[in-house]
Amino acid sequence: MISVRPAIENDIEVLCSFDLIAQCENERREFIRREVTSGNCFVAVADKKVIGYGVLNYTFYYVGCIDMLYIYSDYRRSGAGAALLHHMESLCQTPKLFTSTNLSNLPMQSLLAKLDYVLSGVIHNLDEDDPEIVYFKRLR
Repeated sequence: MISVRPAIENDIEVLCSFDLIAQCENERREFIRREVTSGNCFVAVADKKVIGYGVLNYTFYYVGCIDMLYIYSDYRRSGAGAALLHHMESLCQTPKLFTSTNLSNLPMQSLLAKLDYVLSGVIHNLDEDDPEIVYFKRLR
């Protein structure tokens, strides 16, 4: 069974160890540290092991935005992503919730469609030749 809880400082090293970008980019490690210490980060846990994380904040036009959803590769398609999304939806303080993913990330697009997120827009030029697809969900 997968549970979700707020991330704690002791989780930072674990998150950085399985996040492939954090393994090679200090900016990502600092992002994780900042979001954990600010209380915006939540972790998915299975068998007492942290297997993923998500970040919910309100820096996107002052509405709820899931800035990050990352699941350890061995646990993808296990329900951890859906558990994190549902948890952050339940905590969101605004009636609108946004998130995004790369055009190349078909598993995330599939998950968002299953959870009733709808396409809201496209942002070009963030990642070379891989547009960012923005999704939206009305919560109330």
